[in-house]
Amino acid sequence: MRRHGYAVELTDSGANALKSYEGFDLILLDLELPDIDGLEVCRSIRESSDVPIIAFTGHGTELDRVLCLQAGCDDCMVKPYGLRELLARIEAVMRRVRPRPVEGRSIAYGPLQIDRDGREVFLNEEPVKLTRKEFDLLQLLASQPARVFSREQLMDKVWGAQGARGTLGAKLTRTIDTHVSSLRGKLGSSEWIITVRGVGFRFGG
Repeated sequence: MRRHGYAVELTDSGANALKSYEGFDLILLDLELPDIDGLEVCRSIRESSDVPIIAFTGHGTELDRVLCLQAGCDDCMVKPYGLRELLARIEAVMRRVRPRPVEGRSIAYGPLQIDRDGREVFLNEEPVKLTRKEFDLLQLLASQPARVFSREQLMDKVWGAQGARGTLGAKLTRTIDTHVSSLRGKLGSSEWIITVRGVGFRFGG
C-alpha cells in the first residue's frame, strides 16, 4: 500500500483499532480478530463515525457479505485477494464518499437547505447532524423530487449493493427503512420523505 502512495498505520487487535481509528480516510478491517468480533468493531465505529470501511472475511457466502453491509461496512472482500482488486475497490469506495461535482451549491425547499459542497443540512437555519449515508440518501431524493426510488435503486445508488434477492435482500432493504425513519426523526416530520406504497420513496419537500 505504501508503494502505491498510501500512508498506512497498522494495529493488531480490535481494541486498539477502536482507540485509534479517528482521523483516518479509510479503514481496512479483517473480521477475524484475536480479541473482538470484527463486525462488532465495525458497529462500534459506525456509532460515531462515517469513515469508509472495507472488510476482509475468510468466508465467501452471500450471508457473510450481507452481514458486513448491515454492520456498516462499505465493501467486503473474500480472502485471499489480489492487490490490484484491493486498490480498485479502495478507489471505488473513495469515489462514493467524496463529494461529487454537481450543478449548484445547494438544494433548498422551504426551511430545508442541503449544502452539497459542504455536505451539511440546515432546517430553519439550524444545522441537522446526519450520518454520511443519511446525507447521501436525502441528497439523492431531494435532487430528483419528482422521482420515486425503489429500495433496490436506493441500495444501488447509496449503498452500492446490487443484486440481493429473497430473504437476504429483505434484510438489506430494512437498512434503508431504518435510515428513512432516522432521517424523518431528525427532520422532525415524516412529510420530508414520502412512502409510495408498493414502490419505494420520494422526496416530499
